[in-house]
Amino acid sequence: MSLQQTPLHAAHVALGAKMVPFGGWDMPVQYAGILAEHLAVRQHVGLFDISHMGEFLVAGPTAETTLNRLFTNDVHKVAVGQAQYTLMCNATGGIIDDLILYRTAPNEFLLIVNAGNIATDFAWISQYITVNNQSDQTAALALQGPHARQILDPGLAPFHVVRQAVFGKNCWVARTGYTGEDGYEILCDNADAVFLWNEFLKRGATPCGLGARDTLRLEACLPLHGHDITGDTTPVEAGLNRFIAFDKGDFTGRDVLLQQRDHGAARKLVAFQMTAAKCPPPRQHYPVLDAGRKIGEVTSGTQSPTLGCGIGLGYVEAGSAAVGTKIEIEVRGKLFPAIIAKKPLYKRGT
Repeated sequence: MSLQQTPLHAAHVALGAKMVPFGGWDMPVQYAGILAEHLAVRQHVGLFDISHMGEFLVAGPTAETTLNRLFTNDVHKVAVGQAQYTLMCNATGGIIDDLILYRTAPNEFLLIVNAGNIATDFAWISQYITVNNQSDQTAALALQGPHARQILDPGLAPFHVVRQAVFGKNCWVARTGYTGEDGYEILCDNADAVFLWNEFLKRGATPCGLGARDTLRLEACLPLHGHDITGDTTPVEAGLNRFIAFDKGDFTGRDVLLQQRDHGAARKLVAFQMTAAKCPPPRQHYPVLDAGRKIGEVTSGTQSPTLGCGIGLGYVEAGSAAVGTKIEIEVRGKLFPAIIAKKPLYKRGT
């Protein structure tokens, strides 16, 4: 099957980006290098092509009630112009996807879903309400870093969205992101993507690929669907209880999640840091051990440019999940020491 291309594909190639398959798309993994791009976002401002993400519009008098039954968070609490992180679960509490919901009008919602889940999410939600899939006609950019507001300042509070012109192009601008830094995500028509991309670069943004996006989100302990959260893991196991509105009434998966909340889940998603002076970075599926006994496995791992050590996320038995617990990560048959750490591993301003 051929890979899909975003409207910015030619621009990435022209900049010398290394392209890789991701979620069915041909995407840039790096330009100048992951380390340089990571540091650009942490210290200045980086620019990402996130046009592979999916965009759905759900509207009508039953939109709010229907979405509230499908999602874990409380849609009723989202005012026009606000955004909300939420999860969509199956009947057994497994996470079909995690997404951002924007209320763009009293009875209209914009949903941003993961690239690899566009078809699955569309089919699932369409069972309950009409969905306008705008993914093929919408491009998206993420402007992230402490200097983002020097390039673009729409006057938004965090997790808010507005429809406004950006360099003369009509866009949705949201103060959201996936890096642990301040910044914006900009949705535009496909035809405007290259122009906006070039304007942001002219104003000092560093082009960044998926490699830096992964190291940045891991330092901030932001889960990646398909790795840290899946249809076989629940929001309670993943430590995402704050995004579950148990008091709002019934929603898909609530009974299972309530049982786990009240009686405890058998496993928990933890963050960890490698403690050896020299060790290879942890990777998905590497075993996690406690006193020689396997207690879980890594779901995501990398070498942290900010912390200068290997870091990761992984599921471990609940009894071994306390912060400060010493563990070992098995890397190609060898054991390396690590410690379970408090999330997030990195928080801006600290």
